[in-house]
Amino acid sequence: GEGEEEEELRDEKSHLKDEEEKFAVKSSSSTANKRSKSNTKEEEENDLTAKATAQNNNNKSNNNVNALEKCTKLLNTERYKRTVGEVTLKKEDSKDEEEEAENNTTNLYALILDCNALTVDIDDTIVFVHNYIKDKYKKKFPELESLVPHPIDYARVVQKIANEMDIMRVDLESVLPSATIMVVTVTGSTTDGKELSDADLDLTLEACERLLKLDDDKTKLFKFVEKNMEKTAPNLSQVLGTDVAARVMGLAGGLELLSKMPSNVVQNIGNGKKKNTAGSSLQVLQKSGDVNVGFIFQCDLIQKKTPPPLRVKAVRLIAGKCTLMARVDAFGQDPTGETGKKMYADIEQKIEKWQEPPPARTEKPLPAPGMIQKKRRGGKRMRAMKERYGMSDMRKQANRVGFNVAEDEIGYEGEGLGLLGKSAGAAAANGKLRFQEKKTKIGKYAQKGYKGGMGSGLATSDALSGMSSSLAFTPIQGIELVNPNAEKESRDSQSGTDSVFNDKRGFFATQNIKK
Repeated sequence: GEGEEEEELRDEKSHLKDEEEKFAVKSSSSTANKRSKSNTKEEEENDLTAKATAQNNNNKSNNNVNALEKCTKLLNTERYKRTVGEVTLKKEDSKDEEEEAENNTTNLYALILDCNALTVDIDDTIVFVHNYIKDKYKKKFPELESLVPHPIDYARVVQKIANEMDIMRVDLESVLPSATIMVVTVTGSTTDGKELSDADLDLTLEACERLLKLDDDKTKLFKFVEKNMEKTAPNLSQVLGTDVAARVMGLAGGLELLSKMPSNVVQNIGNGKKKNTAGSSLQVLQKSGDVNVGFIFQCDLIQKKTPPPLRVKAVRLIAGKCTLMARVDAFGQDPTGETGKKMYADIEQKIEKWQEPPPARTEKPLPAPGMIQKKRRGGKRMRAMKERYGMSDMRKQANRVGFNVAEDEIGYEGEGLGLLGKSAGAAAANGKLRFQEKKTKIGKYAQKGYKGGMGSGLATSDALSGMSSSLAFTPIQGIELVNPNAEKESRDSQSGTDSVFNDKRGFFATQNIKK
């Protein structure tokens, strides 16, 4: 019985071992399957990320290319190609003076307007491309944009340096001055920039080439306009210069539209961008020319012959004269440009006159002692006295003598009549010459005395009228000669001591005094 039990135990143990081995095989196979599955998933994920990164890189490169194309889309326009092509043809063909004279037609005027408008668009495009280059190249040399602010110089320096880390090996003498070269090399040796990728470097160099091409075409257009502006607007070119006149005329839309503009509008042509005042006062900025300035501010009369405090005043003066010169050129009154030369000389003379110091104050010498005249009192009384004692028109004529004419005399003493003559004296004698007598004003006290009979020296109640007569009519004797002043004399001769019943004393009316 014991042997059977041991055999059974051995069988069970062997069976358990077999099951454990089977389970181990199954578990190992499952882990292997799991590992293989995880590896495949990781590989798939890696493939997907690689594809995504490649696609992102392609998208980025495409976006960069698209951004560059958007910045330089002006180069591919038909207007740009046509205008630049016509300018190059005109420059090549017009070598003789006769051909140049034939080209001075309406087509030439339209081409000049197109060139002016295109130069403005080229300036804007250069700004966009410059910003694009700075964004790309700041990874390599971030300090360069502050050291070289000019767009054209910046593009040329980027072309020279490219992806070179040691700037000491780069030759910049043909691009920058010596002082700027030293600063750029010292800063470039200590910069934290990194090398650009091949794609970014290619795009950056392509942008630099396009920017330089835009600048070359711009200079070509400017030369053409400056050469032909003396034919289209000679007087305006004499005042402003050919380059500034071309810009003003182009932005105004032509010579005729410019001639119709007022001077305050012409003054602000080209003042499209507002500048940062940076805390400065408006008056200081206007004097320095930082705000409210247009293309006229860039002419030689302002920049070379006018000090900064007088530039705003000079711009107003030149703007008014430019409007006049544009009208002269629009109607073709002076194709020689002599009017513009005279106007330029007048403006220059006025600016020089403004700069002259004020005249010195002259000290008057002291008057001689005793010769100081007293000040006359003015006012109503003085005017009345002057009118009362003033010279009459008749006396003025009597004091004047005619040229080469004998003077008439009157009276025994031979008083001269002047321009009056004997005819005037006869007219005065016959009453034909009338004189206007001025009425004298009577004071208040004199008026009261006149009314009340009080003696004021001017009038009394005893004054006789002009109608009084010394003849009296009586029923008994008829006409009697009577002295009208006899009663007054007798009354005055009586004294107060005479009796009331005196023969010489008459009867007087008495006035009852009311209590």
